[in-house]
Amino acid sequence: MAAAGTPAAASEWEVGIDEPTRGQVPIPERKGWRKLAAYVGPGYLVCIAYIDPANFESDLQSGANFKYELLWVLLIASISALIIQSLAANLGVVTRKHLAEHCRIEYARPLNFVLWILAEVCIIASDIPEVIGTAFALNILFRLPVWIGVLLTGFSTLILLAIQQYGVRKLELVVALFVFIMAGCFFVELGYAKPDAGEVLKGLFVPRLNGHGATGIAISLLGAMVMPHNLFLHSAIVLTRKIPYSTNGIKDGCRYYIMESGFALFLAFLINIAVICVSASVCNNPHLSSVYKDDCGDLDLNRASFLLRNVLGKWSSVVFGVALLASGQSSTITGTFAGQYVMQGFLDLRLKPWIRNLLTRLVAIIPSLAVALISGSRGAGKLIIVSSMILAFQLPFALVPLLKFTSSSMKMGPHMNSLWLTVLTWLIGMGVITINMYFLITSFVKWLIHGHLAKAGRVVIGLLVFKAILAYLVTLCYLAFRTETKPTYIVPPNEGGKSPQPDSNGMVVPREDLSGLTFRTR
Repeated sequence: MAAAGTPAAASEWEVGIDEPTRGQVPIPERKGWRKLAAYVGPGYLVCIAYIDPANFESDLQSGANFKYELLWVLLIASISALIIQSLAANLGVVTRKHLAEHCRIEYARPLNFVLWILAEVCIIASDIPEVIGTAFALNILFRLPVWIGVLLTGFSTLILLAIQQYGVRKLELVVALFVFIMAGCFFVELGYAKPDAGEVLKGLFVPRLNGHGATGIAISLLGAMVMPHNLFLHSAIVLTRKIPYSTNGIKDGCRYYIMESGFALFLAFLINIAVICVSASVCNNPHLSSVYKDDCGDLDLNRASFLLRNVLGKWSSVVFGVALLASGQSSTITGTFAGQYVMQGFLDLRLKPWIRNLLTRLVAIIPSLAVALISGSRGAGKLIIVSSMILAFQLPFALVPLLKFTSSSMKMGPHMNSLWLTVLTWLIGMGVITINMYFLITSFVKWLIHGHLAKAGRVVIGLLVFKAILAYLVTLCYLAFRTETKPTYIVPPNEGGKSPQPDSNGMVVPREDLSGLTFRTR
């Protein structure tokens, strides 16, 4: 093994040579549209996390309560998300290993186990809004009770996952179709809502935080944009491409991935803007009745459909239901794959996709079903907020390792982040972490002060929680300041390294061992 601190050829590299596999996506040598098209796909799987039901709920509340004033928050969050997601893609392209595998290689087993548990909790938490969002959509479209919709979500996703057997490109096509369905639905709604274009542009480029609760909604918009499971997903999904094993091949891969991810995330950005603008236009209409204004004061996914139906017409509610159904189903698919990568990376354990999906979905269905039966649709909507808080709590444990690994020459060699990019991404990372911590701590303090617990109970819970926060911060500091010790950068032959057995066309065979996307056939 090479000395610490210097890029070195990897000592181990498992590659299947000349194996017939499904799911490989060859990359043409000549630059052009065909080459870009070969890279297109992972960005759509990633962008789904930015237009899932949890995002829609934050968008609806933002537009209803503050009109177009918080669109600038969405713009900043989207730009930051593109930068962070590009780092995850670069990590996979350069090292041929995804984020969860890097954690297993680099960290001691106890810490690795904790990170795995947190990642699994995050995936379950991200699945809850998808379950509830799909149940709301079924309620809107077919008048099914929410609790029945919750039960049906498990079966519907398993059917969609069957598409996986036809290869990764078919799966990406289906998810991209869902994205365009959502875009079409909300753009149609936007056309009928007729928001003021001048106010929309002002909201995008003039930062404002006016009114009670604006800071909280802004934080929820930011917190809902960068999802921790998305970092694991993006670093792994890029490994399905058969990228030329050379310095230029690596650079081209990183360049094309940021272009295709940029387009997909831009489309997600437009969808979020459309949701906010529709909500703002409807709820701030001067002719809106007092009954509907009360609904706008505490708008959620289910109430939004009722509001749209009575203000814009019955068709509007149906369009919203279709978009919500597409969002819930596609988000579930990508969450399942993220779970497979997390389990494979941290534990080197692989499960069949339907088993993995069933396990995750059962854990998500149980609390969703219980809340839907006890508290109805309003309680289910509040469960989305709780799941968002869990995701905010877990984000730093995926983000900090990503920033560390992509800024390390030991991990990335000459493809490590430049100084300016390192500074920028750490500023973004620290900003996101600070915002999420502020949101979590203030929410807890507010609950503690205004809760109905006895004084002694508040003291005990307060001490326990703040001790947990201290342990949380200590662990993050360890991850942030710890020096990497395990080199993973593989030196290409044209840089003086030894080839990790490329195939006859000079390509490194993609990671066929990643459960859920491609399979070994021997």
